[in-house]
Formats: sequence, structure tokens, C-alpha cells
Amino acid sequence: MTLERTAVLLATGLGISYIAPTGRGRKWTGAGLLGTLEGLALWPLLPAAPGPYAAVVAAAIAAACWISGIAEKSLKTHDDSRIVLDEIVGFWVAFAWLPRTWTAALLAFVLFRFFDAVKLPPYKYLERLPGGMGVVMDDVGAGIVANLLARLILDSTGRLT
Repeated sequence: MTLERTAVLLATGLGISYIAPTGRGRKWTGAGLLGTLEGLALWPLLPAAPGPYAAVVAAAIAAACWISGIAEKSLKTHDDSRIVLDEIVGFWVAFAWLPRTWTAALLAFVLFRFFDAVKLPPYKYLERLPGGMGVVMDDVGAGIVANLLARLILDSTGRLT
């Protein structure tokens, strides 16, 4: 398998984004939701300790930028809707350092999907970065905003306040 094909396979969440409806000019395909669900499904496999979690997520963001850059060249579209690796790592950012409860995970999920969909400034402008950075960093920004809001909503035990 070539590097390009491997990058597309990884960027599409092992092909999960192809389940979503497609069409030229469609802004909302559902692929981002599927990518975030994949991030949620993979979340229990991430380290529980804060330091290792941060290291894994930082490495995943760097890898996602590189992989997404290769994939978007192959798919011939900047930030192609089939690329969902950005949603996976964006969700992991949204959940960073929150209590490891399903309540916190689901709250982070909902907030991340909202902020990823509405694309608020200033992280909206990160889409303009070249290559894979433009694909991934706006989702990292949405994850940061979702994380901060989740912290305000949750008390220290991970329960809704």
C-alpha cells in the first residue's frame, strides 16, 4: 500500500466517513459526526494519566496534520469532508483533563460537535492554514473551546453542576 493510500485510509477514519452521504457542494454530510463517534469509541484506549494523555494527543495532532495534508492532496480538495481524523483528535482535545466519566465524555462530545459546526472566530480562521494544518487546527480550536466550557459545567467529580 502506498503512503498516499495509507494516509487516505487513516484520514477517513479507516473508511468510516464513506458511510456518510456525499454530494458536491454539501456542507453537512454527517462524516464529522461519524469521526467524532470514532474518537469517542477510541477514547477509552488513551492513557488516563494527564501527562501521557497530553503526549499522546500532541503526537496525534502532529500526525493528523501530516496525514491529512497527504490525504487532501490525494482527494484533491482542501479540508475534504471525507477527512475525519481532525474530528477524532479534536474530540480528544475537548476531553483533555476532564474527569474520566461517561458524563464528561458525552458533554465534551456534544460541545465539540456544536463548536466544530458553528466555527467561531478566532479558531475559524485556522482553516486558512496551509495543508493538513488547516484541516486539523480548526478542530483543535473547537476542542479547546468545548473543553473550557465543559470545565465550567462540570464539578470536580465529573457530574453536571
